[in-house]
Amino acid sequence: MQQLSGQDAMFIHTEAAGIPQHISSLGIYDQSTADGGLVRLKQIIELIEARAPLSPIFTRQLQRVPWGLDQPWWEAIDQPEVERHIHHMALPKPGDWRQLCILAARIHSRPLNLNKPLWEMYVIEGLDNVPGLPENCFAVMIKVHHAAMDGATGARFLPLLHDLSPTVAALPVPTADKEESLSKTEILKAAAVNNLRKPAKTAKLVGDLLPAWQRIRRGKKENDFRALEDKQRTRFQGKLSPHRVVDSVNFDFAEVRAIKQQCSGATINDVMLCIVSGALRHYLSAKGELPEKTLVSGCPIDVRSPEEQSSGGNMVGFMTLSLCSTIADPAERLAAIQQASLESKAYANALGPRVAVDVTDVLHGGVLQLALRAAASTGLSEAAVIFNTVVTNVPGPREQLYFCGAKLVNGMNFGPLLPNVGLFHIVYSSVQNKRGIIALSFTACRDMMPDPAFYTECLQRSYNDLRDALIKTPQAESALSGD
Repeated sequence: MQQLSGQDAMFIHTEAAGIPQHISSLGIYDQSTADGGLVRLKQIIELIEARAPLSPIFTRQLQRVPWGLDQPWWEAIDQPEVERHIHHMALPKPGDWRQLCILAARIHSRPLNLNKPLWEMYVIEGLDNVPGLPENCFAVMIKVHHAAMDGATGARFLPLLHDLSPTVAALPVPTADKEESLSKTEILKAAAVNNLRKPAKTAKLVGDLLPAWQRIRRGKKENDFRALEDKQRTRFQGKLSPHRVVDSVNFDFAEVRAIKQQCSGATINDVMLCIVSGALRHYLSAKGELPEKTLVSGCPIDVRSPEEQSSGGNMVGFMTLSLCSTIADPAERLAAIQQASLESKAYANALGPRVAVDVTDVLHGGVLQLALRAAASTGLSEAAVIFNTVVTNVPGPREQLYFCGAKLVNGMNFGPLLPNVGLFHIVYSSVQNKRGIIALSFTACRDMMPDPAFYTECLQRSYNDLRDALIKTPQAESALSGD
């Protein structure tokens, strides 16, 4: 058995406060490339059964500590009941993109059963009127709890379910020693030891934070970075409803790269942040709600060391970054975001990128759960604005993927909303039909964003504005053509 880290457990505690904390990925597949041009549900079940031993996501479930005295444990299960986690359904008529987004949002809004292995899969047919898709496409949506997987873990997990050709490979299953289960008495003893060690861990953390505080003071004095204070409240700050909306926009990777090359030092992530910033400008301006001061995004960063790259669970730090949303000109906004990114990275380095991981490890699980529930019930969780939205960049595979022989031709990804943050973006790069694609997907509280199709238009408009402002020179056109 393996105990959840403090950060892993935090997602369980947040869910207990009434906010589901799972990640979802939806892929759309052309089954004409499969053997016989058809993929049956039985084949999907057999594939997952064969590959379940390759990932602990399929083969373990939560074991809670009595009375919440410590963080939960992962307990291995002997025979995963894969078929019970896979559901088969079809889109209602007319089977278009909007119907797919509505169904995906409803699936994503439902919490996972915390008493079972923390994943579900939905096979969706009836995509008859989605523009740009070949005939007889189907979608597969998989949900995994954030306690078991962050973005970096997910980037390794999803390829396990796919092949690099229409031929379904028989992957070798690694041999592993059977995990020993702990009795309730042994778990309680471990909890007692862990709680006795927390004061020393807390003292060490405080000792580590003192130099960090000095580095931050020095960095502010030397103008290495600025504190993002007086954060603005928008419609995306407040109490979250249980309902969600989702959608996604695809951009050509070569075009995004050409845009990046027109702003010295900018990254792909800076370009995507600029697109989000412009979309929020258009969306909030249309409603007469654009704040006079800049909006702020939270950006998760993977803080694994080289030795920890294969580890599962969560090892995530956070950068808080200005979206420079007060700047109307898209080219000027990109340059400002590129500078803001450098400052945010400098601030994160001064603070220490693993602070978020270390802090959750010293917090008592039961106390944290009670605090989150109290904050949710009293409204305290909506009192302070930490950031206005989340934008996370997840690098995907660079090869064309196939699922049960069917070619991946489109997809989108959805994240969990956080207390007082009702809008979450995922940037995901992949290859579709031998073409590099960057998908910008979003999840939002339905009460806060009742018109997701309009926000999708705002994202596309923001991208067009940025592209048209920067891809004008012969150098940019050459970069776009690949010369």
